[in-house]
This record gives sequence, structure tokens and C-alpha cells, in this order.
Amino acid sequence: MTGSEKSQVPKSADAAQEDPLVKGARLRRERHRRKLREGDPSVARRLAQIGVLGWIIVVPMLIGIYLGHWMDHKFYTGLFWTAPLLLIGLAIGCWSAWRWMNNA
Repeated sequence: MTGSEKSQVPKSADAAQEDPLVKGARLRRERHRRKLREGDPSVARRLAQIGVLGWIIVVPMLIGIYLGHWMDHKFYTGLFWTAPLLLIGLAIGCWSAWRWMNNA
């Protein structure tokens, strides 16, 4: 087979399953079917999701503040550890929230 003939060979079913466009289309179809089956979420459910989202972001920040304060107190460094660990906690929390929203 020449190079041009190889490019004309259709993809197998396994290769099509790995295609991000195909995966995205399947995910959208499944979400649409679930919405038709279950209907719109209630106001209480949406508020609960917002609350969970807030905690997903806040908890890593609080852990960073606690660890930073503990390290600053132990090593007498002012805010040397608290501020960076707070920002690292924020980054971890935002990343976790982004993953949670994309998996929902």
C-alpha cells in the first residue's frame, strides 16, 4: 500500500470509539436522553449542587490555610507559608470543581 492508499482506509470501530468527537457526541446524546427521561432538576437540587460546588472549592483552601498557619507558627515565618498554600488550595479546589462539573 502506498501512503495515499493508507489514508483512504476507513477507521475501524475501535478507532472511532477513541475519537474525541464521537465520545463527545455520545455523551451529549446520553445527557439529552437523561434530561428527557428525568425532566428538569428541581430548585432544591440546583441549590444543593451549588452548595457542593462551593465546598469543593472552599475545603482545599481551608486545608491550605490551616497547614500554612501551622507551618508559619512552627517556623516563625509570618505569612510565608499561609499565602502560597492558600493559593495552591484554591487551584486544587477550582480544578476539582471543574472535573466535577464535567463529570456530572
